[in-house]
Amino acid sequence: MAERSVRWGILATGGIAAAFAADLVDLADAEIVAVASRRRESAEAFAERFGVGRAYGDWESLAADPEVDVVYVATPHAAHRAAAGLCLGAGRNVLCEKPFTLNLREAEELVALAREHDRFLMEAMWMYCNPLVRRLKELVDDGAIGDVRTVQADFGLAGHLLPEARNGALPAAHRLRDPALGGGALLDLGVYPVSFAQLLLGEPEGIAASAVLSPEGVDLQTGAVLSWESGALASLHCSIVGGTAVTASVTGARGRIDIPSGFFHPDRFVLHRDGRDPEEFAADPADGPRTSLRHEAAEVMRALRAGEKESPLVPLEGTLAVMRTLDAVRERIGVRYPGEEGKDGKDAAGDAVVPLVG
Repeated sequence: MAERSVRWGILATGGIAAAFAADLVDLADAEIVAVASRRRESAEAFAERFGVGRAYGDWESLAADPEVDVVYVATPHAAHRAAAGLCLGAGRNVLCEKPFTLNLREAEELVALAREHDRFLMEAMWMYCNPLVRRLKELVDDGAIGDVRTVQADFGLAGHLLPEARNGALPAAHRLRDPALGGGALLDLGVYPVSFAQLLLGEPEGIAASAVLSPEGVDLQTGAVLSWESGALASLHCSIVGGTAVTASVTGARGRIDIPSGFFHPDRFVLHRDGRDPEEFAADPADGPRTSLRHEAAEVMRALRAGEKESPLVPLEGTLAVMRTLDAVRERIGVRYPGEEGKDGKDAAGDAVVPLVG
């Protein structure tokens, strides 16, 4: 791809889409040329807010727009398979929000579609593109703390404090509690601790998990222990009923790295090496605010210009490995979404499952 601006389409108009668009506007080599929503008025309001030239009231028109180089899929995650699959099938490159899909089956279908149509595809796991997280991984890979022994990470929010809460709790129809929307702590928040552990250690050999479920059947909080043949262990936790410290720690044979807050978008971390004073690594102010999504957007554009079909920072096999772990955790805690196949070959409603096709 020539060194002109990369032309983006935004599919969906919610909060994460607005945050992404705001960061794209700040990138000189990016241009938002179209936005789509199932409600035309939402698309038009979004287009006016961000100076976007075309607003579509359906997904199909955006997917078919030949002037769109890449589509950012920002729908609720239960719609990722349908939205990203539509765009890939129409020949668009895709950056799809996390969690990539509801389950491994859907994720494999999207990867197969991308390869069939020779298109770029990446999960929007912005943590992997964060410069400070990349530095942490380099230190671990270079042996700064020796062989990794343990990883600890947590991500919990106090759902009762969210604006949508009623009478001290999230309503059953809220997306975080609705099984039809892929609700629960694991897919929305737990994907970060799992992805962090697998960034450093790869796919685990053993998985144990326990959870507290809502009356609707989604996880309110989940704890998981992952294990590797090397002897490494990861202790991970996520919650939508309690605000945790959102910290992470990586312990090796010769030291430790602590991320004191917001581990998936840190502003600093501390390296402790045996026999040496602690070393603090801080984010470069030039990289923008810690909440910036610019780094994943820049990685997509770099890959497109290089003619790559996937990113080495967020490889598709790594995304599939995380989905395998999330599926395994849900199997152990007993969470299944409508339309999914269980061990009995039936979905959560008891009906036979027909696989999605491109």
